[in-house]
Amino acid sequence: VRVSVASGPQITVEDRGPGVPRELRSRIFEPFARGRVTDRTSGTGLGLGLAICRRIVDGHGGAINVEDRRGGGARFVVHLPAPEMTKA
Repeated sequence: VRVSVASGPQITVEDRGPGVPRELRSRIFEPFARGRVTDRTSGTGLGLGLAICRRIVDGHGGAINVEDRRGGGARFVVHLPAPEMTKA
C-alpha cells in the first residue's frame, strides 16, 4: 500500500491487489458492500471501512473515488476543499 498527500488537499492510497471491478465501483462505498465473491468467503471485513471513509469525507465537503492503478491494483483518491485563509 502506498499513501501520498498533495496540495488541494488530496490524499491518494494505492495498492497492488486485484483492483475493484467497474460493476462494483458505484456501490463499493455503501455500508456492507464487499468486493469480489472470493473476497466474501474469506470471512474478513464487514464492508464498512469505505462507507465510513465516504461519510467522513462527505462531512468535510470532499469527494472520494476509486480507479484503476497503473500496473494493477486500485487507487483511492480523496479530494478535500482547501481551507480558507484568514488574515490575522
